[in-house]
Amino acid sequence: MSFIRLLLFVLAMAGTGRAAFAQDSALARLKADLSANPSATQVLTQWCGDLHLASPAVIRAMRDRAADKPATPEIRAALGAAEDEPIRYRRVKLMCGTHVLSEADNWYRPSQLTAAMNAQLDETDTPFGTVVRPLGFSRRTLDVAAGPDAMTVLRVRGLLLAGATPFSLVVENYRPDLVAPTGR
Repeated sequence: MSFIRLLLFVLAMAGTGRAAFAQDSALARLKADLSANPSATQVLTQWCGDLHLASPAVIRAMRDRAADKPATPEIRAALGAAEDEPIRYRRVKLMCGTHVLSEADNWYRPSQLTAAMNAQLDETDTPFGTVVRPLGFSRRTLDVAAGPDAMTVLRVRGLLLAGATPFSLVVENYRPDLVAPTGR
């Protein structure tokens, strides 16, 4: 390999290393932000604004109304739900402008929400965290893992609680647009 080719190769590898470092750093910040805030919607709104993905930085949920995943016994146990208690399921893509920032599966106990909240969740595409904000909820992270594929950089499972009572189990799959080296 000629000296020039070698130099170009080294420079290209250095650029790749910087991009990987920037992505790893952004991913670490995303994990920290999600751990420090009960609402993923609020975190995504902040990141959307910081990354200038849309103006104004507004998160909207695109619901998959055909999706249905019955709650497993493990989900019911995590939610503290009786075997016969209704559990609803909601699958959404959380978007900022044209960017899909995450896809989320959400099982929740409608009995723990107000009638107005249930109606809004049934009839609109408003993000779950926005609808249930009046509950003053907290979040308990169950696990965080690297994504299983190129479209998911981070997977987070968590419980949302009103006081000590769990009312929602979420599985959130965060997309690469959030940690692109050109971002944050």
